[in-house]
Amino acid sequence: MLTAFDWLRRCRNGPELLATLNYLKEQPDLLLDQDEVGPPLTAVTKPCQRCWIYPCVAAPYKIYCRTCTAIRTKAEKLKDIYRYSVVIWAFVNRLPNQLRTEEGFAGSFISGSYVHDEQHFLLLINRHELKSWLQELLLYHGDTLKGAIQVFPPADDSPRNSMGEILCRVIHQETRFPMDSLRVRFFSNPFQVLYPHSREILGLHTFEAIDFLSLLEMATIFRTILRPEEQGMLRQVTSLGASQEKQFYWGRFMGFLAPEAKDMLSAWNIRQWPENRIKLLYELVKYVAIAH
Repeated sequence: MLTAFDWLRRCRNGPELLATLNYLKEQPDLLLDQDEVGPPLTAVTKPCQRCWIYPCVAAPYKIYCRTCTAIRTKAEKLKDIYRYSVVIWAFVNRLPNQLRTEEGFAGSFISGSYVHDEQHFLLLINRHELKSWLQELLLYHGDTLKGAIQVFPPADDSPRNSMGEILCRVIHQETRFPMDSLRVRFFSNPFQVLYPHSREILGLHTFEAIDFLSLLEMATIFRTILRPEEQGMLRQVTSLGASQEKQFYWGRFMGFLAPEAKDMLSAWNIRQWPENRIKLLYELVKYVAIAH
């Protein structure tokens, strides 16, 4: 019969993943205590069309089994939550202590969690709390935890971005790096997981954990100091190709900013940043909250 991990790999999108994690915590018997196998696929009979193992509910009028029906029904109610979530899959030398106790990580930003074994765990958290979660992890385990933490947004309903397939690809890539330090692989789009050999992804989306935390801190400062319209103006100016035109608009843009914003951009020397580094900064802005 299907295990908890099998059910996670059958998720098609983010809401189904969140619903499955919730059921594993609140009603594990719903997923793990099914014994009856559905009929073979024929012209007149068929098993559940989602898991392809268990019998449909009130067949032939329904197309899903009891468990898949519950997951899909609950997933419909979780669509708003998943849009602001991020998935974390970790392959580490030891589990963090927070996952071994009932208290868990501080705060309430974890929507769902799953511990696969002594070296693997899966979390679904609010994306604006990614920095807080990583800060706590490094605070308590920065010197002892080694391995790879892969961060990516949950898949939508696109047929090319099945949540289960993306999760399998992430697991397949987890041993790419030696377990000599704690690294973070960040994917701003789940589709990027399917192309890990891209030069851009390998070069700018893999970091030492402390360096990635520094980037999140920069993104927080950037989002706090610059208003949304100023962020858009900066993106337009930095994307100009002609040097003289860029210099002209850069001067006008700096004159428009408050002194605090000018000092930040000058200290960072953001005008000299390559395009891919600027793009990464704007991607990380979506994963941080405004500092208060």
